[in-house]
Amino acid sequence: MAGLILLLAIITLAILGNYVDAVQRYDPRVQEFESRQSPTWDHWFGTDQLGRDSWSRTLQGLWVSLRVGIGVAIVIMIIGLAIGGMAALGGRTADNVAMRFTDLAYAFPDLLFIILMRAALQGNDWPILGDPVVQMIVAISFVAWVTVARLVRGQMLSLAQRDYVLAARAMGASNRRIVFTHMLPNTLGPVIVAVVFAIPLAIFAEAALGYIGLSVPPPTASLGRLVADGNKFIEVQAWLVVIPAATIALLMLCFTFLGDGLRDALDPRTR
Repeated sequence: MAGLILLLAIITLAILGNYVDAVQRYDPRVQEFESRQSPTWDHWFGTDQLGRDSWSRTLQGLWVSLRVGIGVAIVIMIIGLAIGGMAALGGRTADNVAMRFTDLAYAFPDLLFIILMRAALQGNDWPILGDPVVQMIVAISFVAWVTVARLVRGQMLSLAQRDYVLAARAMGASNRRIVFTHMLPNTLGPVIVAVVFAIPLAIFAEAALGYIGLSVPPPTASLGRLVADGNKFIEVQAWLVVIPAATIALLMLCFTFLGDGLRDALDPRTR
C-alpha cells in the first residue's frame, strides 16, 4: 500500500509537472549559462551545466519513463494473451508454431535487440511510429512479451484440465463460453502480476536507452540522459547524477512493491 500511495503521488506529480506551470516552475528547455547553481529554494534540484532547471527536467523525464513503462505493460499483455491463448487452445500445430516463435524471440539478447529496434525505427515520419516514445514502447515490447505468453499458455493448459472446465464442457458449453467465462478470468490474476513486474524492467530499459542517447531526442529530457549528462560533472555537481538515478530507483521500487502486493492479493494460496 505504501508503494501504491507513493506511486500515485509520483504519477500525479509527473502529469501536473508537464501541464501545470506552477508545478513545473521553469521551462526545462530554457538555458541560462550564468545561473548554474546547487539546489536552492528557487531551483529545488539545482541547475545543470547549461543552466536549465533540474526539477523541471526531472519531471519531464519522469513523465517519459511512466509513459514507456505503462505503454509496454499494455502492449505485452495484449500480445501475451493472444499468442499464449493461441498456443494453449489452438491445437498441437498452433502450439508448436507459437512456442517456436516465442523461443526465437527469447533467444535474442534483450538489450541488444531493443537497441537494434530503436535504431531501426528512429527517424521515420509515420503518423504513430514517428513519436519517439511510441518507438521505445514498440522496441521494448518486442522482447518483453515472451514471459507473459508463456505464463498464459501454462495457465490455460492447466485450467483446461480443471473439474469446473470439464463439467462446463460436458454440459455442452461452447469453447467461446468456456474460454471467456471460466478460463480467462482465472488466468488474469498471475498475468496482471507479471505485467506489473515488467513495468520496472521497461523503465530501466528506457533509462539505458537514454544513457546511450537512443531515448527521446533533445531538448526533451529523459532520466537516463540526465544521468549521462551529469556523469561528466559528478565530482563538482553530484546532484546532477544522484537525483535522476534516485528517481529511477524509486519509480522501479514502487512498481516492485505494487507487484508484490498484487501477487499476495491475487494468489489464493496466501489467504
